[in-house]
Amino acid sequence: MKDFTTGNVARHIFNFTLPMLLGNVFQQLYNIVDSIIVGKVLGKEALASVGASFPIIFTLIALLIGIGSGFTIVISQFYGAKDIDRVKRSIDTMYIFLFVAGFLISILGIIFSEDLFRLLQLPEELLPQATTYLNIYMAGMILFFGFNGTSSVLRGLGDSRTPLYFLILASILNIVFDLLFVMVFKWGIAGAAWATVLAQGIAFIAALLYLNSSHKIMKFALSKLKFDKDLFYKSLRIGLPSGLQHTFVAMGMMALLGIVNGFGTDVIAAYTAAGRIDSLAMIPAMNFSQAVSAFVGQNLGANKIDRVKKGFKATFIMSNIFCLAMTALIVIFGSDLMRLFTSDPKVIEIGQNYLIIVSSFYLVFSSMFTIHGVLRGAGDTLIPMFITLFSLWIIRIPAAYFLSGKIGSDGIWWSIPMGWVIGMSFSYIYYQTGKWKTKAVTM
Repeated sequence: MKDFTTGNVARHIFNFTLPMLLGNVFQQLYNIVDSIIVGKVLGKEALASVGASFPIIFTLIALLIGIGSGFTIVISQFYGAKDIDRVKRSIDTMYIFLFVAGFLISILGIIFSEDLFRLLQLPEELLPQATTYLNIYMAGMILFFGFNGTSSVLRGLGDSRTPLYFLILASILNIVFDLLFVMVFKWGIAGAAWATVLAQGIAFIAALLYLNSSHKIMKFALSKLKFDKDLFYKSLRIGLPSGLQHTFVAMGMMALLGIVNGFGTDVIAAYTAAGRIDSLAMIPAMNFSQAVSAFVGQNLGANKIDRVKKGFKATFIMSNIFCLAMTALIVIFGSDLMRLFTSDPKVIEIGQNYLIIVSSFYLVFSSMFTIHGVLRGAGDTLIPMFITLFSLWIIRIPAAYFLSGKIGSDGIWWSIPMGWVIGMSFSYIYYQTGKWKTKAVTM
């Protein structure tokens, strides 16, 4: 665990970000390997089916992810204030909430999976494989929430190295299981889904065994978990706006997918492959945002506003340097990266267009995420929610619908950075008002 309230600001943030960055790179790599194996071995129809599943998965879990971030912020601020008792009670409450909610999400996802795909007008030839993949993935939701919840709590306590080790374990296991189930056992798209579920489950169990044997604050015992209503409401107050924001984003992804689906299997497959590359490139900005949230949470808890401002500036510079590098790599090697997933020239061409258009605006995306990281660390999650709602639903989705009718699938890709530009502009204006400084958790 790290105390961010003293010492070099930039070094703290970079050292905290690096393990998260490496861990999430591994996590995205196994998603990428999963898609490469599916695309190369099972074909572009299977690749498109996997891609069609993820916006639905994200929509179903988005609210819980956001509420979970509220727990992380509360834990971070209590830890900064050295209130260990409420840190422990917050952790217990978070686990109970995630396990119960995860079970309900699994049931709902399995029951309504086919209806959701039909709502998004998924081409009929993709429906059987997409439904199979989604149902198996949803069956493992409790393992997903357990593993990610444990990692989030550790980061809230300033420990970003331990989650890295378990993410690496999950990544390696997922790749091994993918090769075994898809290429050796010939289980098809179901094998790819089972590989992810089993990898998450084993990593979660390993993380719990580690915590119970070596961690001073976190001791997981299902029978001893206690629910603290007051801390739940406090975390909910902070996390619910973020959860709604995640939900708006997820529903926006579904709406965007509905537009993509209208262009057929080639565009869906290209969107899936390019989206994997895009997600990998965005990791630095997202991880720096998480790091500055933890940094801001602790320093506001310790009432050190000057360090918060220094943290913002340091994060802004470091995150943007990484994003500029990602833009250069994708613009230069975009078509080569697409060939990892498919040999279909049409799919490669469509995906390359996506990558060039979207990656050109990574600097805007990075800047927006840095500001939102500061706001969330301060517990001010309501304003980012409204900004996201406006930029996504008032700008991106209408723009995607209108432009796709004029210039085809490229119009969808152009709508993505349009939303970022609007979101970044409003975020920066709000940050400059300084109102977020008063939103820290009341001790």
